[in-house]
Amino acid sequence: MRGRGTGGRRNPYAVRVTNPEAEQVDQAASQRLAKAVRAAEQALIEFEIAVETFRVEVDNFSRLHHQRLGPMYARLDELDALIAEAVAANSGDRADIERAWEARALVMPMPGIEELFEGMLGQDGVRPVEDPNPPRRVRPGKEAQRLYRELARKAHPDLAQDEAEKERRSVFIARVNEAYADADEDRLRELGAEWEAGPVLEEELPTEAEVLYARLEWLAERKEALSVIATDLDGSAIGQMMKLSPDDPDGLLNEIAEQLLEQVGAREARLAELVRPAGG
Repeated sequence: MRGRGTGGRRNPYAVRVTNPEAEQVDQAASQRLAKAVRAAEQALIEFEIAVETFRVEVDNFSRLHHQRLGPMYARLDELDALIAEAVAANSGDRADIERAWEARALVMPMPGIEELFEGMLGQDGVRPVEDPNPPRRVRPGKEAQRLYRELARKAHPDLAQDEAEKERRSVFIARVNEAYADADEDRLRELGAEWEAGPVLEEELPTEAEVLYARLEWLAERKEALSVIATDLDGSAIGQMMKLSPDDPDGLLNEIAEQLLEQVGAREARLAELVRPAGG
């Protein structure tokens, strides 16, 4: 391989390792590193499976909790409001009336003006589906526009001289478009510097050891990110609830449902007493 900037001449400072013992040591170290990477990959896969399994369980428990128990909680809120209203009607006391208003507000909360306009209803009067990653603004700022146009003029795929170059430019412009859509000026500048640096030359490609070390670093970062997700799931309200019966979460839902039914029955009996006609 020709050295850069030598006009094809051999780099006088390049050193070629010819010691067989040194080569064997390097090969053994590379094999150990590759083995460590494979072990880390397998451990990460198992950890990802465990985290995803728990995430699905938490999500399913949450949905079932809302589906099966939500109506019971709503019924309890409604009964609490009816009881408070009956008490206020019987007593006429100002404090009882305020408590009745508060109880009713929990059943039918009145949206504020900010909430009404925050969603910006569509033409059909239906609130649009929320975008998990909404753009910062409709039109990126002037600096983002300038950076984007400069990059588009320099790296447009139509300027390519062959198919390989066209593919490289198409992939790059897709990244530019994404950064522009996010109005990310810093990212656009980074892409500009990357384009000016040109494609990575073969002699600049990382060694096998560098690739393996980079892979280990990525695996460690991925495990750390998964640990954060697992911690958040475990500390969530649903996660804490599932800890009450980790071996039988479905049974826990049934147990909570029975308790809520008892509470509904008790409140209905209380309401019946309050609205029963005098002498009835």
